Amino acid sequence: MNGRATLYIKNMVCQRCILAVEKLFKETGLEVLHVRLGEVVISGEIGNVVKEKLAADLKGFGFELLEHSTSVIISRIKALIVQQIHHSAETLKVNFSTYLSEQLHQEYSGLSRLFSSVEGITIEKYIISQKIERVKELLVYDNETLSEIAWKLGYSSVQHLSAQFKKVTGLTPTTFQNGLDKNRRRLDEL
Repeated sequence: MNGRATLYIKNMVCQRCILAVEKLFKETGLEVLHVRLGEVVISGEIGNVVKEKLAADLKGFGFELLEHSTSVIISRIKALIVQQIHHSAETLKVNFSTYLSEQLHQEYSGLSRLFSSVEGITIEKYIISQKIERVKELLVYDNETLSEIAWKLGYSSVQHLSAQFKKVTGLTPTTFQNGLDKNRRRLDEL
């Protein structure tokens, strides 16, 4: 086996997903070089029989092996956003449009049109929904202030975060934090 192949996986949203997918690939006998949200790099090529088995195994765990280039791009956009908002310790130094464009080596306008046409919402609304879910998580499980959360997620102010939170959830962050509504949606449902 020579070279390497990159396979794209839908619904990978956390570290446990990475571990589960890596385990599945290794159980199939493939040499895994790298796994990150939405992407697995293996050594060599993968045959159709192995690919079909892998797709079925992944589906059993709620994942999907992506084949169509449009699906791959959409999945990569989502994975980059989830990685940045939920799993990155560093605040993004550029806006998301620049970040996505740089990471995917494509013009943002094209990515935006494709995402909207397939998902039925804009990338911006997807980012907002991810940020609000992250705010909920931080309010429920961490002891950070709203100021710290606003800074961590790149909001210009606590007021901006609060206004966006209320617009999306119908509650202020304080009301939410006080326990009136702690129902969080799973990341793969967004």
